[in-house]
Amino acid sequence: MAVHDECKLKFLELKAKRNHRFIVFKIDEKIQQVTVERVGSPQASYEDFTKSLPADECRHAVFDFDFTTSENVQKSKIFFIAWAPDASRVRSKMVYASSKDRFKRELDGIHVELQATDPSEMSLDIIKGRAL
Repeated sequence: MAVHDECKLKFLELKAKRNHRFIVFKIDEKIQQVTVERVGSPQASYEDFTKSLPADECRHAVFDFDFTTSENVQKSKIFFIAWAPDASRVRSKMVYASSKDRFKRELDGIHVELQATDPSEMSLDIIKGRAL
Protein backbone atom coordinates (compact mmCIF):
# COMPACT_ATOMS: atom_id res chain seq x y z
CA MET A 1 0.00 0.00 0.00
CA ALA A 2 1.55 3.29 -1.10
CA VAL A 3 1.22 6.48 0.92
CA HIS A 4 0.78 9.69 -1.03
CA ASP A 5 3.36 12.37 -0.12
CA GLU A 6 0.52 14.78 0.72
CA CYS A 7 -0.42 12.53 3.67
CA LYS A 8 2.98 12.97 5.27
CA LEU A 9 3.12 16.68 4.42
CA LYS A 10 -0.28 17.45 5.95
CA PHE A 11 0.59 15.40 9.04
CA LEU A 12 3.84 17.37 9.51
CA GLU A 13 1.85 20.60 9.19
CA LEU A 14 -0.58 19.35 11.87
CA LYS A 15 2.23 18.21 14.18
CA ALA A 16 4.78 21.01 13.82
CA LYS A 17 2.89 24.06 12.60
CA ARG A 18 -0.54 23.20 14.04
CA ASN A 19 -2.14 24.31 10.76
CA HIS A 20 -4.85 21.64 11.04
CA ARG A 21 -7.02 20.20 13.82
CA PHE A 22 -7.61 16.89 12.04
CA ILE A 23 -6.91 14.95 8.85
CA VAL A 24 -9.08 12.18 7.40
CA PHE A 25 -7.28 9.69 5.15
CA LYS A 26 -8.92 7.47 2.55
CA ILE A 27 -7.51 4.43 0.79
CA ASP A 28 -8.07 4.53 -2.94
CA GLU A 29 -8.45 0.79 -3.57
CA LYS A 30 -8.09 1.15 -7.37
CA ILE A 31 -4.56 2.55 -7.15
CA GLN A 32 -3.73 1.02 -3.72
CA GLN A 33 -2.76 4.35 -2.19
CA VAL A 34 -3.59 6.27 0.99
CA THR A 35 -4.69 9.84 0.19
CA VAL A 36 -5.88 12.88 2.14
CA GLU A 37 -9.68 13.12 2.00
CA ARG A 38 -10.37 16.02 4.35
CA VAL A 39 -8.49 18.49 6.52
CA GLY A 40 -9.97 20.41 9.45
CA SER A 41 -8.98 23.99 10.26
CA PRO A 42 -7.28 24.75 13.61
CA GLN A 43 -10.63 26.13 14.84
CA ALA A 44 -12.52 22.91 14.02
CA SER A 45 -14.14 21.09 16.93
CA TYR A 46 -14.12 17.42 17.82
CA GLU A 47 -17.74 17.32 16.67
CA ASP A 48 -16.69 18.66 13.25
CA PHE A 49 -14.16 15.84 13.10
CA THR A 50 -16.61 13.06 14.00
CA LYS A 51 -19.14 14.40 11.45
CA SER A 52 -16.48 14.18 8.74
CA LEU A 53 -16.20 10.38 9.14
CA PRO A 54 -18.61 8.45 6.87
CA ALA A 55 -21.17 6.22 8.60
CA ASP A 56 -20.63 3.30 6.22
CA GLU A 57 -17.00 3.50 5.07
CA CYS A 58 -13.66 2.91 6.78
CA ARG A 59 -11.10 5.67 7.23
CA HIS A 60 -7.83 6.40 8.99
CA ALA A 61 -7.70 9.75 10.77
CA VAL A 62 -5.57 11.87 13.07
CA PHE A 63 -6.89 14.40 15.55
CA ASP A 64 -4.83 16.96 17.49
CA PHE A 65 -6.46 17.05 20.93
CA ASP A 66 -5.74 19.99 23.25
CA PHE A 67 -6.40 19.56 26.97
CA THR A 68 -5.43 20.86 30.39
CA THR A 69 -3.87 18.50 32.95
CA SER A 70 -4.86 18.36 36.61
CA GLU A 71 -1.75 20.51 37.27
CA ASN A 72 -3.32 23.16 34.98
CA VAL A 73 -0.78 22.61 32.18
CA GLN A 74 -1.87 23.02 28.53
CA LYS A 75 -0.99 19.92 26.51
CA SER A 76 -1.74 18.37 23.16
CA LYS A 77 -1.81 14.76 22.01
CA ILE A 78 -2.16 13.45 18.49
CA PHE A 79 -4.65 10.61 18.19
CA PHE A 80 -4.62 8.07 15.37
CA ILE A 81 -8.13 6.76 14.86
CA ALA A 82 -8.86 3.61 12.87
CA TRP A 83 -12.50 4.08 11.87
CA ALA A 84 -14.20 0.85 10.70
CA PRO A 85 -17.99 1.14 11.12
CA ASP A 86 -20.03 -2.05 11.27
CA ALA A 87 -21.91 -0.97 8.12
CA SER A 88 -18.75 -0.85 5.98
CA ARG A 89 -17.86 -3.58 3.49
CA VAL A 90 -15.86 -6.55 4.78
CA ARG A 91 -13.24 -6.11 2.03
CA SER A 92 -12.80 -2.47 3.00
CA LYS A 93 -12.33 -3.40 6.67
CA MET A 94 -9.66 -5.92 5.67
CA VAL A 95 -7.79 -3.42 3.46
CA TYR A 96 -7.79 -0.76 6.19
CA ALA A 97 -6.81 -3.22 8.94
CA SER A 98 -3.93 -4.68 6.94
CA SER A 99 -2.53 -1.26 5.99
CA LYS A 100 -2.94 0.44 9.38
CA ASP A 101 0.41 -0.38 11.01
CA ARG A 102 2.49 0.44 7.96
CA PHE A 103 0.61 3.71 7.43
CA LYS A 104 0.95 4.66 11.09
CA ARG A 105 4.73 4.19 10.87
CA GLU A 106 4.78 6.84 8.11
CA LEU A 107 3.25 9.34 10.55
CA ASP A 108 5.93 9.90 13.16
CA GLY A 109 4.52 11.53 16.29
CA ILE A 110 1.30 9.67 17.05
CA HIS A 111 0.66 9.58 20.81
CA VAL A 112 -2.50 7.48 21.16
CA GLU A 113 -4.18 4.94 18.90
CA LEU A 114 -7.90 4.30 19.02
CA GLN A 115 -10.00 1.82 17.07
CA ALA A 116 -13.69 2.56 16.63
CA THR A 117 -16.58 0.81 14.90
CA ASP A 118 -19.22 3.13 16.31
CA PRO A 119 -19.23 6.86 17.32
CA SER A 120 -19.72 5.86 20.98
CA GLU A 121 -16.29 4.15 20.93
CA MET A 122 -14.61 7.48 20.21
CA SER A 123 -16.68 9.90 22.26
CA LEU A 124 -15.02 13.02 23.63
CA ASP A 125 -15.02 11.44 27.11
CA ILE A 126 -13.03 8.46 25.81
CA ILE A 127 -10.59 10.80 24.04
CA LYS A 128 -10.13 12.83 27.24
CA GLY A 129 -9.62 9.65 29.28
CA ARG A 130 -6.97 8.33 26.89
CA ALA A 131 -5.16 11.69 26.76
CA LEU A 132 -4.59 12.00 30.50
